[in-house]
Order: sequence, then C-alpha cells, then structure tokens
Amino acid sequence: MIKGYYFVTDSALSRAGNISDVKSALASGVKVVQYREKSKPGNAMYNEALLLRKLCERVIFLVNDRVDIAIGSGADGVHLGREDIPYEAARRMLGEDKIIGLTARTFKEAVEAQGLGADYIGVGPVFGSRTKPEAGEPVGTGLIKKIKENLSIPVIAIGGIGLLNAKEAVMAGADGICAVSAVVTKPDVRSEIRKFQELFGLKGQAL
Repeated sequence: MIKGYYFVTDSALSRAGNISDVKSALASGVKVVQYREKSKPGNAMYNEALLLRKLCERVIFLVNDRVDIAIGSGADGVHLGREDIPYEAARRMLGEDKIIGLTARTFKEAVEAQGLGADYIGVGPVFGSRTKPEAGEPVGTGLIKKIKENLSIPVIAIGGIGLLNAKEAVMAGADGICAVSAVVTKPDVRSEIRKFQELFGLKGQAL
C-alpha cells in the first residue's frame, strides 16, 4: 500500500501553506498525503480538508486524529496516535473499507496494532523529532528492523528524519518515511521530496 515518501502537512512549519505543499508533494509522486492540523478550529479544518481531498483524488488521503473530519471530507482514512479515539471505535465509525494507521513506539505496540487490524503503523520518533517534541525519546532503527522481521504490517518511519539519516531507516526496512521539517521548511518542497523518493528507487514523478 505504501512505499516511498509519506507526506504530512504542518501549517505551523510550512513556508508556503498546506495547499501549496500538497500540490508540490503530488507533483513529486507522493502516493499518501496526511492532513495534520493542530491549531485551526474544526470548521476551518473541515473546509481545508475538502480542498485537499479534491487535490488528492488519485492518491491516498488521510486525516490525522480527527475521525469526524475524515468522514466529512470523504478521506480514505485516518492516522491515530496513542491518545486518540480507540481503533475499534474508529473502525465502527469509518467502516471496514477505510484505512486506519496507528502510532507505535514499542514492539509490543506494533504487535497490538497488527492484532487489531491496523493497515499500517507509524514508528517513531526514530531519531528524535523537532516537529513533535512531546513524542519522547528516539526509538532507533533497530525497532523498525525488529518489526519488519517479525510482523507483516507496513511501517512508516517518522521523527527526526532528514536526508543525512533517512537511508538508515530505509535500510532497516521502512516501507515509507516521513520527514516533515526537512521538507515543508524549504523553498522547493517538490525538489526536497524527490530526494527522499530516490532512496526507494522512485523517480518522483507525478501520477
């Protein structure tokens, strides 16, 4: 389902704004876009999610945390953290056909996520995150390797990832990588994403 750069919006860090960033991500060949917004009220989130959904008609569009926004915007699913609504409740609300990704910081949490039926897990912070300092101590690439050797669930590496260490996560077996600040803070988002895509042997071309 997922291979390559996994794009997550961040309006607080972005130089050009979420809409522009997503357009650049799509132009770089990204196959998954997650709308993550922590500062806007619900109505503003809903309206922006609708716009992004239209842009992402040919790729997977997910909403972070907010199951209601995902349902209202017609998103393909959600990504849920450990403090968000439980997986079982989200699945009942979304139905069996929608994608639900879960966050895992330990091997035990990864096992639990696969057992629940999660479609993928976001593992991290791999190297420590400036974007989410509350995420805790780095889990390292060893956790990615252990999960890939013992479980079948797809893994997205996230947290503290930049071009200098991204290859380490890929070599550990990550199916995808997310590097928010390494991309949206730069003048050319499209070009930066393509550099990450190349680590997976992808040419970074739009659909």
